[in-house]
Amino acid sequence: MDKDEIMQKSRKIVIKIGTNTLSDENGFVNKEYLSKLAYQVNELKKRGKQVVLVSSGARIAGVATLGKWALKEKVHYKQALCAIGQVELMDAYRKAFFEYGIPIGQILFTKDDFSDSYRILNIRNTLFTLIDEGVIPIVNENDSVSVEEIKIGDNDTLAAYTAHLWNADLLILLSDIDGIYNKNPKEYKDAVFIEKIEDVNHIEKIAEIGDAGSFGTGGMHTKIQAAKLVNKHGIPMILANGEKENIILNLLEGKERASVFLPKI
Repeated sequence: MDKDEIMQKSRKIVIKIGTNTLSDENGFVNKEYLSKLAYQVNELKKRGKQVVLVSSGARIAGVATLGKWALKEKVHYKQALCAIGQVELMDAYRKAFFEYGIPIGQILFTKDDFSDSYRILNIRNTLFTLIDEGVIPIVNENDSVSVEEIKIGDNDTLAAYTAHLWNADLLILLSDIDGIYNKNPKEYKDAVFIEKIEDVNHIEKIAEIGDAGSFGTGGMHTKIQAAKLVNKHGIPMILANGEKENIILNLLEGKERASVFLPKI
């Protein structure tokens, strides 16, 4: 199936928004972007779809709010920034979705939450309750308390875990590029775009894996790992450019290109 067919048939959709997509050129949370995101999610809801958001951006929101510590690498500074930034980030989401009468709810995870059957049951119950009541769950890692031993590490992986836990029909990763290329399109003009991936292991061998952004923790490697995880459980994944206008609705209508990772049947 093509990506627009997959989107049309999918009822339960997890959408992950990356840090670079979420922030503006000055490093602040891009509230205009969130307003447009809320509009698109509302349109999906009108079409009978359920949405869970996985959002990066807590640390950069903390930097923008506090105006310092951006270069501090010690764990307690990073965690403090995330604690401050979560408040700013959720307030920005709340205001954006309030325009459409949609309440939001926040769920924070650590790695251990996905390895304990009792916690998994409780998480599922919470997700289902929020969605049944018309609330948009916004998922993030609990960065203000996570240490290396319990840290998931990046929100591409977190989004994949969430999609599996919720039994989603589709995972969408919104990044700052159109999808998968055989090499970095920002460096090479002859980079070839790959629209449909039916063997994620093969793509991992031929695609050039770049570095993460300055504030993000993921890169192309984490996106491919996320595709591996959800494809293994029969869930397709779309990687698209979240900076493009109305990208989600345009994907639904087949008007934008993106890379789709298809699970093996």
